[in-house]
Amino acid sequence: MSRPVRWGIAGPGRMAAVMAAEFAGLADNDLVAVGSRSAQRAADFAADFGLSQAYGSYEALLASDVDAIYLATPHAQHTDLALAAIAAGKAVLVEKAFTTSVADTEAIITAARAAGVFVMEAMWTRFLPAMVELRRMVADGELGEVRTIQGDLIAPRDFDPADRLFNPDLGGGAVLDLGVYVLSFVQQLLGTPDTVQATGGLLPNGVDGEAGILLGWDDGRFASQAISFRVAGPGRQVVAGTAGWVEVLPRFHRAETLVWHPRGGEPERLHFPKRGAGYGHEIEHVGQCLQAGLTESPVMPLEDSLAVQRMMAAVLRELGR
Repeated sequence: MSRPVRWGIAGPGRMAAVMAAEFAGLADNDLVAVGSRSAQRAADFAADFGLSQAYGSYEALLASDVDAIYLATPHAQHTDLALAAIAAGKAVLVEKAFTTSVADTEAIITAARAAGVFVMEAMWTRFLPAMVELRRMVADGELGEVRTIQGDLIAPRDFDPADRLFNPDLGGGAVLDLGVYVLSFVQQLLGTPDTVQATGGLLPNGVDGEAGILLGWDDGRFASQAISFRVAGPGRQVVAGTAGWVEVLPRFHRAETLVWHPRGGEPERLHFPKRGAGYGHEIEHVGQCLQAGLTESPVMPLEDSLAVQRMMAAVLRELGR
C-alpha cells in the first residue's frame, strides 16, 4: 500500500472522539469516515472532526472505500462487527477488551487468519515510548531475570447500573475494563501464566467491582495485581529482576516516566513523553503493519489477546461470575 491508510470509526462515542483527535498530524493515516446506528450521530461526529463520509449504519461503513476500521463500540458488540469487517476485507483495530468471552475471541482470530485480514486489539499502552523502552530493557537483560511484577489499576467509579461500566449486557465490570490493562502488562513481559487465582467482590447487580489477582508460573515466577472501582489508588507497576527493578510511575497505562533502580546503585529517572493523548502511537503502528502487508502485529499479536482473554475468564470464574 503506497498511499495513506484510510480509516473509518464504528461507534461515535467518547472513546471514538478521543481517537479521532489523535489522527491530526499523523503521517500516512487519514480518518475519513464514521458509522453509527444513528445517521444524525454519524453526521454530527463527521462535522466535529471534518470527516468526508458519515454513514447511518455499520453495514454502509463496511461497504465504503476505507482500508481499516476502529471499533469503538461497547465490548459486547465487538464480535459481530469485527467478523463483519473481516468478511468485508477491512483491517480492524478492536477496542479493548477484545471481546467478552474466550469463544468470541477465538472466532475473530480464526476468521482473521482464514481471510488473511489484519486484526489487532487496541492495547495502546504497549505502544507508548516508555513501554517500548521498558520492553527493550527487559529483552536486553538490563534487569537480569525478571521474576515478579507488582501493580494495580484502581479507579473509583460511582455505582450506576445503567452505565456501560456496570452493565453486564454491555461487558461491564472491573475485570474487562481495568483487568485487561494489568493482565496485558504482565503477559507482555512474563508471558502467559500457568495458574490464575483471584479474590474480590461483586457489586449489587452481580458485576465484578474489585479483585486481587495472583498469577503463577511453574518455574516460580509470580505477579500480583489489584483492580477496583470501589477505592482510590495509584495505578503503578514495579517490574523486578535479579539485577534491579523498574518503577512505572502512575498512571502506568499512560506511562511516560520510568525509575530504574539498579541493584546496589543509584536510581535513575527516565522520561519518555508520549505524543498527544498517546493513542496515536498505536494508530501509527497499525498503519505501518498495513503498509508492510502484515496480518498481525508483532507487538500486540492475536495470541496475546487470546491469552489475556483466557486470564480474564479465569479471574471472573474465581469471582463467581
